[in-house]
Amino acid sequence: MAEAGTGFLEQLKSCMVWSWTYLWTVWFFIVLFLVYILRVPLKINDNLSTVSMFLNTLTPKFYVALTGTSSLISGLILIFEWWYFRKYGTSFIEQVSVSHLRPLLGGVDNNSSNNSNSSNGDSDSNRQSVSECKVWRNPLNLFRGAEYNRYTWVTGREPLTYYDMNLSAQDHQTFFTCDSDHLRPADAIMQKAWRERNPQARISAAHEALEINECATAYILLAEEEATTIAEAEKLFKQALKAGDGCYRRSQQLQHHGSQYEAQHRRDTNVLVYIKRRLAMCARRLGRTREAVKMMRDLMKEFPLLSMFNIHENLLEALLELQAYADVQAVLAKYDDISLPKSATICYTAALLKARAVSDKFSPEAASRRGLSTAEMNAVEAIHRAVEFNPHVPKYLLEMKSLILPPEHILKRGDSEAIAYAFFHLAHWKRVEGALNLLHCTWEGTFRMIPYPLEKGHLFYPYPICTETADRELLPSFHEVSVYPKKELPFFILFTAGLCSFTAMLALLTHQFPELMGVFAKAFLSTLFAPLNFVMEKVESILPSSLWHQLTRI
Repeated sequence: MAEAGTGFLEQLKSCMVWSWTYLWTVWFFIVLFLVYILRVPLKINDNLSTVSMFLNTLTPKFYVALTGTSSLISGLILIFEWWYFRKYGTSFIEQVSVSHLRPLLGGVDNNSSNNSNSSNGDSDSNRQSVSECKVWRNPLNLFRGAEYNRYTWVTGREPLTYYDMNLSAQDHQTFFTCDSDHLRPADAIMQKAWRERNPQARISAAHEALEINECATAYILLAEEEATTIAEAEKLFKQALKAGDGCYRRSQQLQHHGSQYEAQHRRDTNVLVYIKRRLAMCARRLGRTREAVKMMRDLMKEFPLLSMFNIHENLLEALLELQAYADVQAVLAKYDDISLPKSATICYTAALLKARAVSDKFSPEAASRRGLSTAEMNAVEAIHRAVEFNPHVPKYLLEMKSLILPPEHILKRGDSEAIAYAFFHLAHWKRVEGALNLLHCTWEGTFRMIPYPLEKGHLFYPYPICTETADRELLPSFHEVSVYPKKELPFFILFTAGLCSFTAMLALLTHQFPELMGVFAKAFLSTLFAPLNFVMEKVESILPSSLWHQLTRI
């Protein structure tokens, strides 16, 4: 709470500084305007009489033009501020003030003072926040040729961003290449192919590598990008499995002969695991769900240490399709551990299983009368836990926000992870009677427990502030990124909107009631210039007339 109060005071201080800066800037330009209009030497008596005569001769048209111009300028600033806020999520004026002008006004960077007083708990929290902002490979990512490209052909839209595809290219180079590839011609070609940006050039390089010998990674590339159906992709992955299994067995026997052979065996292991996982996903897409479950279980038993692929999330989705809820609970008991990183799939699947026990008979009216039972309380707590981990998911599950194709990479606790989860699991929630109704009635209650999610969480670490920026790079431009917590309009948008409305109202009133508004304008300007007249009279009475005459001549 103290941190929230400090942040509010800092924001209030910034707003007050900028408000006074804005008002003094307006006053400065008004004075310059009057000096430019009068074009007379700054002799006090003559100047005051000239100003008085000038104000008395102003017509209502002048006030209409002045207020109308002020309203126009304020409106243009408002439009620019609103556009900048919608695109970048912050106020342009506020960003400039924090980055450039605040140090000049004596602002202090809070990070420097906080760093000296940070405790070990804060350091752990910061490390956790950084890890949660890490971009992960989507375990349920689609096939480029058979799914992403078909979407592009139908809609003319690109579902993947350049940033997302660049991350995939880096993953391919990490998993499918090693330092000794240059010793084998086919692998050397594929090493260059994974770095190629042009899809057609990659496909041509894969065919060139296959003309030399049976190259597993070449088959992988063709299955991912050239195959236009899942059946074609599965056929190519089976050929890749045959070639990859042979390379794996040979490198397994030589892995202890040196670091070079060890690196090659590690690469062959990654290739084999990737192929078997994609084959299981092909079986799942083609409706052979039981076969896919068996393949995933065998793969997890054969390579239990390769948790980087998150195969258990593929297994959970397939088991939910089979409605094997006991098996789902067994998988969750193994992977929903406090020492393991969480995901939306784990949290929301656990919530779905607990909601399934009570959702068919749940009624908000009855619950409000008699209170929640123990099972209902457990279900609600599980939903609150899931929503705290990723607050973007419920809007997709409740179809309050439209879904798009999930990206190839996701940000945990971000909008990209919510899309990836809801894209495959919405059908499982619909299949459980009353589950979505229970979610609809309870999910917003999570936010009452965490009023300041960026500073302190309830069951998890504070919500990371980097999700919006990363999700904007991962998700296509035609998708409206979900932002949490919902940002309030910056002070300067509200201030500029009020200024624009006020000046527009003045222009309208002056046009409709010129004489009355003229009286008000003269009274206001006389009051505005009263302190200046007083100061000038004091200065003229104190300074000798000869000195003042010399100053005015200068």
